[in-house]
Amino acid sequence: MSESATAQESPIIVVNNLIKQFGRFAALRQVNASFEPRRIYAILGDNGAGKTTLIRILAGLNQPTRGSVSVLGSTDLHSVRAQIGYMAHPSLLYDEMSGIENLRYFARLYGIQDDRRCEQAIEAVRLDPKLPRPVGQYSQGMRQRISLARALVNDPKILFLDEPFSNVDSGSAKEMVKLLVQMRDQGKTIFIITHQAALLEGATDEFIWMVTGQITSRTTSLHIAEAR
Repeated sequence: MSESATAQESPIIVVNNLIKQFGRFAALRQVNASFEPRRIYAILGDNGAGKTTLIRILAGLNQPTRGSVSVLGSTDLHSVRAQIGYMAHPSLLYDEMSGIENLRYFARLYGIQDDRRCEQAIEAVRLDPKLPRPVGQYSQGMRQRISLARALVNDPKILFLDEPFSNVDSGSAKEMVKLLVQMRDQGKTIFIITHQAALLEGATDEFIWMVTGQITSRTTSLHIAEAR
């Protein structure tokens, strides 16, 4: 756990009685939680537990059916979108474009015209911004890194990452974990959905288990959670 995480601070996100329904299906069922800044949270659970639905609502990408969400002190999530980075499970990259071209496109959506911001985001994930190869020719590990760089291009305070280690070799995944720890230590709050929780043991501040749309356990150790 980071030293900065040990001090008591006001929550960066507060969730009250959150419900999300898709027709008759309740993806989230009265979720109540608060999250402190400058921490790494691993969100775990079986498929259909509500993990992606939860972070999409926290990121302002979906609206709750009922309940409220406060992010960075605001319930108007549109007003804080520039402080949020989101990495979806699908890469959502343009395969015919290079890494820097992909980031330029997404940077413009934030009104960012400075190419140096794009270069810095790519350098932060240990890739070369001058690499001319189209993203369609990248390895899976490189694609995941560029997807992470895209989530970083606006220098957000909060990162939501959905299965960032999917189809990535163990060496690349461990390097990504190191990068995320560095980002946490530099002040970012990071939420990670993953089915590879063991990768985050020793790096995560808190493991959050979800079952059928509810948070059922929050622990500082993966092994404690698994023993419950």
